[in-house]
Amino acid sequence: MPAADFVVVANRLPVDRVEGPNGEEVWRTSPGGLVAALEPMMRSAHGAWVGWAGQPDVALDPFEINGIDLVPVPLSAEEIADYYEGFANDTIWPLYHDVIAPPQYHREWWDAYVRVNRRFAEAAASVAAQDGTVWVHDYQLQLVPQMIRELRPDVTIGYFHHIPFPPHGLYAQLPWRDQVIKGLLGADVIGFQRAQDATYFLTAVRRRLRYEVKGSSVTVPTDDGGRRTAVARAFPISIDTTPYKELAASPEIRARAAEIRASLGNPKKILLGVDRLDYTKGINHRVKAYGELLEDGRIGVEDVTLVQVASPSRERVDAYVHLRDEIELAVGRINGDHDTMGHTAIRYLHQGYPREEMVALYLAADVMLVTALRDGMNLVAKEYVATRADNHGVLVLSEFTGAADELRQAVLVNPHDIAGLKDAIMRAIEMPPAEQSRRMRALRRRVLENDVSAWSASFLQALSDVRRP
Repeated sequence: MPAADFVVVANRLPVDRVEGPNGEEVWRTSPGGLVAALEPMMRSAHGAWVGWAGQPDVALDPFEINGIDLVPVPLSAEEIADYYEGFANDTIWPLYHDVIAPPQYHREWWDAYVRVNRRFAEAAASVAAQDGTVWVHDYQLQLVPQMIRELRPDVTIGYFHHIPFPPHGLYAQLPWRDQVIKGLLGADVIGFQRAQDATYFLTAVRRRLRYEVKGSSVTVPTDDGGRRTAVARAFPISIDTTPYKELAASPEIRARAAEIRASLGNPKKILLGVDRLDYTKGINHRVKAYGELLEDGRIGVEDVTLVQVASPSRERVDAYVHLRDEIELAVGRINGDHDTMGHTAIRYLHQGYPREEMVALYLAADVMLVTALRDGMNLVAKEYVATRADNHGVLVLSEFTGAADELRQAVLVNPHDIAGLKDAIMRAIEMPPAEQSRRMRALRRRVLENDVSAWSASFLQALSDVRRP
């Protein structure tokens, strides 16, 4: 495999192994905005993507799909349990999401995290061309930038953090706090979803390492006694809007949206929640608010239905098992109390759906409820907006999402305030068409102008600006 001028490093490769038409196993490109945004550049710049292939204890040689070289990183079942399910998702994830669930600190998880991060770094270093560019993605790989710099000081390194970064009072709990900061500072540009996240990171750098911080720049000492500059600032991510606009205009999808409304008994208003089943998403707060509106008599089950899509997530982690039980118990109680023979209060769907069905759901919904307790961005909010070509519909959006910084014309809420959340839902249900249109037009302008291609271009421009002469 020839050396690559542009290397992406992420926990997963952008492909899934699926069964082909003749029963054989084939690779299929995964849907996702990151792949869509980077694919053209990776083809033109001879790119390589380093990541795990999604199957434990399988060693694969590098291979090529659609003009992109894929470099699989092997992981054992034990490493997946310790590095991924353990340190990444039971230590970093809860800590960085404001300790909504308590993080677990285990030294063997940290050891696995270091070991796996080094394996990713070595794979990236081995395929990057001289003076090439490496872009590392997300919280599973926070040590990789520094490790790559040690191996390949000639390359330019970017890192993008897709989840929140916590305030120092929380971050300081992490036993390996200094090592993680130093790992991230191996990058030339460290990108975050929100300006607030970048500020929290720079505060941690100043307080933990005592490095000089001016604005968004950090002066980082080098092993040879010199200094280099790292930049940390916000680059809010977005979506590839084209497929959502095209599907929303499709007669078949619009017909499917009408079928969904009819299957729900053609209520006056459909409320929609679409989330991974995760304790950060505020699903139980949303369900509680809706149930209380029914109890209060402010809405009736014949007029207002809630559809909640909760796709399975991390089903081997205890906190997620308990969360599913809590939500399904609450949904069952509300439906038991309020369902009629012709109408269901909450249509709860614990499964994932293809994009076509999701767009039909977005079109069927009058109100989109995004009530996350903490979210790096929340792209579902942007997907809903992208589909609303008629400029109707209302987005109710948690102020604790990255999207709230950009989508100011949504109805912004504090999901912890159940009374306020109930009032926001009622405001959305009763919003006049003219106000819906005014708000949605502004939201769509923002989402369509700042799509995922604009996001990747701005980050790569920042990397180009800091590239050493």
